[in-house]
Amino acid sequence: MANDIRTYYEQSYVDYTLRLREILKTLPPFAKDYFRAMEPKSSARTRISYAYDIRIFFHFLIENNPTYHDYTIDQFTLEDLDRVQPVDIEEYQEYLKVYKDSSDKQITNEEKGLSRKMSALRSFYTYFFKHQMIEHNPTLLVEMPKLHEKAIIRLDPDEIALLLEYVEHGGDNLTGQRKAYFEKTRNRDLAILTLLLGTGIRVSECVGLDLTDVDFKNNGIKVTRKGGNEMVVYFGEEVETALKAYIYTTRKSTTPLPGSENALFLSTQRKRMGVQAIENMVKKYAKEVIPNKKITPHKLRSTYGTALYKETGDIYLVADVLGHKDVNTTKKHYAAIDDDRRKQAATAVSLREP
Repeated sequence: MANDIRTYYEQSYVDYTLRLREILKTLPPFAKDYFRAMEPKSSARTRISYAYDIRIFFHFLIENNPTYHDYTIDQFTLEDLDRVQPVDIEEYQEYLKVYKDSSDKQITNEEKGLSRKMSALRSFYTYFFKHQMIEHNPTLLVEMPKLHEKAIIRLDPDEIALLLEYVEHGGDNLTGQRKAYFEKTRNRDLAILTLLLGTGIRVSECVGLDLTDVDFKNNGIKVTRKGGNEMVVYFGEEVETALKAYIYTTRKSTTPLPGSENALFLSTQRKRMGVQAIENMVKKYAKEVIPNKKITPHKLRSTYGTALYKETGDIYLVADVLGHKDVNTTKKHYAAIDDDRRKQAATAVSLREP
């Protein structure tokens, strides 16, 4: 298939696959078996993340275990993997909290990053142990890091209004180049924020949207979910208005660069916007309007999910619209005791009789 007619997701798959092949060249030869087995049940992006994480483990062994000081990664064998002891895994877990990468940059991992890297290593070991290619699985004898619950950050209705108002009128008092940039990006940015807040789609789903995915007859957008499943997500009048204002003005008057002809959202360089570009855009506006909250595209998704649950009380509808495979994930985030009910506790108990 020629590059110029590939969809965003087809091209992404090709790019990730080629990138994974390059990373596998920097791992022990036997690692290919594991990643080949992972393919049917994981995305190329997930496999790339696991490959990077597992490579860190072998770098750790070379740096910290005298047995492997003179090794290069391609010299590791399954026998070496089998010789690793639980204490080595514990030391690795400690190492992951703060270490330096190949470019001498200091890397830190908090609970979430630590948990992901340890899960990758346990999965790696489990594959070879289950297939009787090694006799020991030391990762099973080491406690995995605990993940503590964090308060879910979301926008209140008045904060949503302030954010959208700022995107619409934040440049009214600007002049010169700053004014020109604001005018050039206003309709696009308002459309993206309104879409994220009005549908709860993921930022990765947003960047993959093509013009042909928008259906104004039924007010729906066709998104490709995690795992590759396609789904139509419906939107209301506010999203419709914002999308039309962008598509029929800014987008219509922009000539995309080759490869981005079908993209819905274009950067100022006339290429399909990427995930990081949208993340930076959201943070930029949120910092101006809601500086006390760290707002990301995922927080906009949480805001939508919370509002939908409060309005409908239907956790299965929320799970379906958000594309959660497991409704328990949805319950955990959106059906828990919310702040409004918690505030009732402040006045529910009297310490002294009036």
